[in-house]
Amino acid sequence: MSRDRALVLGTASALLAASLFGTLGPLSRVAGDAGIGAMAFTAWRALLGMAFLVAVIAARRSIGSAIASVTGLDARGRATLAIAALMGLGINAAMFSAFSLVPIALALLTFYTYPAGVAMLDVVLGNERVTAARIVALGLSSVGVVLVLVGSLDSGVGESIDGLGVLLGLGAAACQVTFVTISRDGYRSVPAEVATVVILLASAIGAVVLAVLIGQGAELTAPFGDPSTWAVLLAGGVLAGGVSTVLFLRAIRFVGGTRTGILMLFEPVVGVSLAALLLSEPLVPVQLLGGGLVLAGAAVLQLRSAPEHEPLVEAGASPMV
Repeated sequence: MSRDRALVLGTASALLAASLFGTLGPLSRVAGDAGIGAMAFTAWRALLGMAFLVAVIAARRSIGSAIASVTGLDARGRATLAIAALMGLGINAAMFSAFSLVPIALALLTFYTYPAGVAMLDVVLGNERVTAARIVALGLSSVGVVLVLVGSLDSGVGESIDGLGVLLGLGAAACQVTFVTISRDGYRSVPAEVATVVILLASAIGAVVLAVLIGQGAELTAPFGDPSTWAVLLAGGVLAGGVSTVLFLRAIRFVGGTRTGILMLFEPVVGVSLAALLLSEPLVPVQLLGGGLVLAGAAVLQLRSAPEHEPLVEAGASPMV
């Protein structure tokens, strides 16, 4: 695949993934109001996303070849995939808990410290070069996110700020830095949708165990008592779980962790906009300015850039799910 094609596909994958991930804050709030807490929502999102991707894999390639791609990994590949799965659980459990404790904007503000962390770690590890375009893009997008999110906090949402919620958001950011860094090359031979099934399986099992341990076990069965919640769970699981995670992994593989992290700054713009529309957390002019800066950062990133390493697309895999 040419570098230009990889850039286009990677950029599109990251922006679409960011848009889908941006729905999770409002979806988790709606689920919480229906009696499905953070751990139960995490478990159902992972289970439904995994079921969807298993069906996709069965339709596109044999289940046996999918399993073989995982079992055929060397020790390093198995270790990095296991770490990625553990980090996936940490990200979801921490963020959905944070959404229930603090305003969505504040949870996203703490979480989106991660693109800077990814950029710094990639430079230290020698995976990326420091370029003027990247510095400008990261600066514009980061300032834009701060304006979007701080504007939300200043707009009279009226929610209390819980220190634990802030710590959970920062913990999720640390997990995301690790996830992005190791997912670039750590298990590249495993197709993105197959790797996502493994990651979602770990999240589902871990979330069920955590739900039972913290007394939310009964909430795991709440959807059976209220059929109206299935629409929210399906949206969170299939679109904002399975599809979004596959797109995110593909973006990392196509264009690297730093570029993907900057493009993913579009997620809080979507999340805060949906919160304004659905949860009465209104937008103010400074947030519109911030959204424009995020988009400007994404545009600057594409002006002269090309992936630094020739992207390697796994054999037999489609660029998109």
